[in-house]
Amino acid sequence: MPDAANSPGAQLGAAPRIVTACVVLIGDEILSGRTRDSNLSYISGHLNQIGVQVREARIIPDVEETIVSVINEVRARHDYVFTTGGIGPTHDDITADAIARAFGVPIGPHPEAMAILETHYRETGGEFTEARKRMARIPEGASLIANPLSKAPGFQIGNVFVMAGVPMVMQVMLDSLTPRLEGGATMRSRTVSGQIGEGTIAEKLGALQKRYPDVVIGSYPYYRGKIFGTSLVMRGVDAGLLDEVAGEAAALIRGFGIEPVEGEPA
Repeated sequence: MPDAANSPGAQLGAAPRIVTACVVLIGDEILSGRTRDSNLSYISGHLNQIGVQVREARIIPDVEETIVSVINEVRARHDYVFTTGGIGPTHDDITADAIARAFGVPIGPHPEAMAILETHYRETGGEFTEARKRMARIPEGASLIANPLSKAPGFQIGNVFVMAGVPMVMQVMLDSLTPRLEGGATMRSRTVSGQIGEGTIAEKLGALQKRYPDVVIGSYPYYRGKIFGTSLVMRGVDAGLLDEVAGEAAALIRGFGIEPVEGEPA
């Protein structure tokens, strides 16, 4: 893991050090061709923006021994490891157990994860079944990765970040964990939300992105019961430029007669 003494900018005038990552895509459905992966390109592009270079990628099956072996191999070779897939509620979702075994730690229900999921299913009217409780099993010593979309969290243990395989969920998890990463430059983030559909703002949002190529603008739909909307997440290294883009994003939403809010919706 990068430390403070060796972090980019730790020495005045020093060139940013090379920070490397490996992406591990876990799932029989990818290897069989049933699912076409889009996570690798998204993760690589996202990390590149913050000075983290993806130097290696693996696609491996839902086999515990394979997961353990690969994770221990690549986490020793790279600053960061990012995994996708295998943390859902079904019997073949074995990634969390395999990661715990790779680190030699026990796994069990995480109090915060249990509370998040219990609240989510109570509010949405779903039953918090034993299968769904599996998604709250986290290796001992791991910290949670927030999932604003479907709530079931990912987790970080050591330099390994474990995320969902569903692209939309993976993307919001990646946004959530980004502040923990050290790269060639500090990536900052601003969020503006509004009760408006992505399709309505897509054209103007595309034009906004073209005007500000140094800021990465992401669009993420959200649902709160019968209420839906879109969160615009802006990422960049220049705080002043982010403020400018966030102001334009808010004006964009306001131009459709919708009052924007700073940050994620309540």
